[in-house]
Amino acid sequence: MAEKVSESSLDRVGPVLALGPENYTDPEIFRREREGVFFRTWQYAGHVSQLEKPGSYFTFSILDQHLFCVRGRDDEIRCFYNVCQHRAHQLVQGEGRKHMLTCPYHAWAYDLTGTLRTAPNGDVVPGFDKDKICLTSVKLENFNGFLFVNLDPNAEPMSAWYGEAQREIREYVPQIDRLKPVFWTEVEEECNWKISVENYSECYHCALNHPTFSSGVIDPTQYNIVPENHVLRHYTVAAGLDGMTYEIDLDANEHAGDYGSWFLWPMFSFQVYPGNVLNTYLWRATGVETVTVYRGWYTVDGVESDAVLQLAGQDRNTTVAEDIGLVESVQRGLHSRGYRPGPLVLDPNEGVNSEHSIKALYDWYQTAMDRR
Repeated sequence: MAEKVSESSLDRVGPVLALGPENYTDPEIFRREREGVFFRTWQYAGHVSQLEKPGSYFTFSILDQHLFCVRGRDDEIRCFYNVCQHRAHQLVQGEGRKHMLTCPYHAWAYDLTGTLRTAPNGDVVPGFDKDKICLTSVKLENFNGFLFVNLDPNAEPMSAWYGEAQREIREYVPQIDRLKPVFWTEVEEECNWKISVENYSECYHCALNHPTFSSGVIDPTQYNIVPENHVLRHYTVAAGLDGMTYEIDLDANEHAGDYGSWFLWPMFSFQVYPGNVLNTYLWRATGVETVTVYRGWYTVDGVESDAVLQLAGQDRNTTVAEDIGLVESVQRGLHSRGYRPGPLVLDPNEGVNSEHSIKALYDWYQTAMDRR
C-alpha cells in the first residue's frame, strides 16, 4: 500500500481531485490514522464544569485509548491514561469524585497528581520504590472552559494550532466562562468520519439541502470560510432575525446578531447562533465507516432554556437530519465501481459556492499522515 494518501492529487498540475474512495473505506488507512491523526492532534475531552470540586473526575476515550481528567487538591486539572501501573487494570469508571485513585484489582492507590502512594505488601519487594511509579499523564489545555488533550507528548500548544480562535470565540460568546452544557444530542452516522467533517466544512451544498439554515440562520450571499492555521473560520451575517424562534437582544453586545463558526481540525467545532447562543460539534470515529456526532448546547449556569431547547430541536429536525442522509449516501457511493473522484470547485474568490475549505482539510490530513 502506498504510504501517502492516495488519489488526493494535491501535488498535481490542474484541478484538485477529491480523495480516492479507499481513504474512506480501507481499514488499513483507518489504522494508520490512529497515529497520524487521532493520537497526534488536539481532541476534546470534556467541559470544566464537570470538575467543579477537588477529586472530581470523568472518563473518556479516543479510539481504544481510555483516559480520565481529574481536578487536584491544588485546583489543577490533569489528564491521565486510565490504567494502573501494576497490571493494567482500569482505575476509574464513568464520572464521580474520589480522594484517592485506588485500583479495584489490587488496591494500588495514587493521589490526585498521579503519584503512587500505597501498594499493599510492596515493601517486601527488593528495590521497590513507589516514588518512581506514577500514572502516565497526557497534555491538557483549557480552551475557554473546554478541555482538550493531545496524546503526543511533544505536541505544540493549541495556540500554535488554532491561532486567535480562542480570543475570537470569547468575543462572540462574552458569557462563555459561565456556560455549562444543558442539552446534548448523539447521532450515529454510517460513514467515515472525514465524510461527516467535510460535509460540515463547506456550504456549497447548503442552498439545495438546508433551506431552514440558508434562509433562517445565515445569509448565503455573504457566507465564506477562511482556513487559517488548523481552523476553518465560517464568516457570515445572520439572516431573518425577525423570524427567529427566540428573542434576541441586539444591544447586548457587538456580536449579538451574528452567526459564526470555528472548526478546530480534526474533530471539534464551536458554532455561535444569533443571541450569542453557543453550540458545539464533536466527532468520534467508531470504525472505518462509522462515526458518532455529539451536538452540545450551553446556557449560563446550565439553566434550562425553552428557547435553546426549541432551537436544538429545530436544528436536529432540519439541518442535522438532512446531513445524515447526505453523508450516508456519499459513503454508499464510495463503494461504487463507477465512481471516479471529480475536481473540487475552487473559486479564487472563495465564497459559499467554493470548496477551498475542503482543500485545506486535505492539506492538513496529508501532512498528518505523512508525519506519523
